[in-house]
Amino acid sequence: MTQISVFLIFRLLVLCAVLGVAGALSFGYLGWIHPAFDAFSHFRIHLAALLLIAVPVLMLLRFWPEAAFAALLAVSSLISTTGLPWLSPLPSANASDSAGREGETTGAVYRLFHANLRFDNARPEAILSLIGQYRPDVMTFNEVSDHWRTQLEVLRGVYPYSVVCPRHAEIGGVAIFSRRPFAHGIAPICGDRGSFAHAVVDLGGQNVDVATLHLGWPWPFDQNWQIKTVLPMLQKVGETALFAGDLNAVPWSNTARKVEAGLNATIIRGLGPTWLTAMLPDRLRPLIGLPIDNVMTKGRIVPLSARTLTGGSSDHLPVLMEFGLRPVEEQQPVLSVALQ
Repeated sequence: MTQISVFLIFRLLVLCAVLGVAGALSFGYLGWIHPAFDAFSHFRIHLAALLLIAVPVLMLLRFWPEAAFAALLAVSSLISTTGLPWLSPLPSANASDSAGREGETTGAVYRLFHANLRFDNARPEAILSLIGQYRPDVMTFNEVSDHWRTQLEVLRGVYPYSVVCPRHAEIGGVAIFSRRPFAHGIAPICGDRGSFAHAVVDLGGQNVDVATLHLGWPWPFDQNWQIKTVLPMLQKVGETALFAGDLNAVPWSNTARKVEAGLNATIIRGLGPTWLTAMLPDRLRPLIGLPIDNVMTKGRIVPLSARTLTGGSSDHLPVLMEFGLRPVEEQQPVLSVALQ
């Protein structure tokens, strides 16, 4: 085989590889057609980064139009997915912006803590230490296994209001813990075999619905079927609500948008990667992790800040959100004038 033919084969292989990555990236935008396409959307940033890496290689091989197309597709995907500040309901890091949003609220600032505990977490004290450090008002948990049900008993003194949804699967169910009382006369509920919980919490005399959900893995697993089951439950969540859960889906996926639409809520963007397989070191999470732990708000909730926390000893990072409540608008009396 001549040197020229080897070079031609190499050029063809590189071109096919780049077209394959570009195709996978494009498929991710078709999740509304079939959940198989939506599975590609979870790796949109990874695929776009691979395309950007391939651009100089294509240029060296004199694939000029292909290099331009790859760069355009990659950059547009990255910007539309992560780089548009108006996609996030959260304020900027500017202190005056945060102060302005606090001015919309009743003045009280509350904290929501969400964590996928990891059912077999070998260091549960790491999560409990974070809870003690940040002292959230409301907490939502996923993967509450039998192992964790025992560990969480230590919280009962400070968080006496709770609902723990049992699940027969090894990974366990979900739970909601609150230091604030549950609304009088409204019982918490569990659904979808322990993967969904819903409670109404009294925050300073105002009722706020709190819900959590743990979805299964994407296609070809049962995530799409599970969505159909939980949508009626999501639609029953009240007009002012907090939602947090491990959706096993990124915020821009069709799956996350279905949950967002079912709740009629707004998803918090910009939290960054929250999950990385335990087989890889944590330092790689910011580079190749997936943002699959999601928080959503609706109604009179005013999100003030949201961030991930380190040190929970899980394959998921916990999420902490500070929020306020807009005051209830008073009804103006309707005056009727009798015609003479």
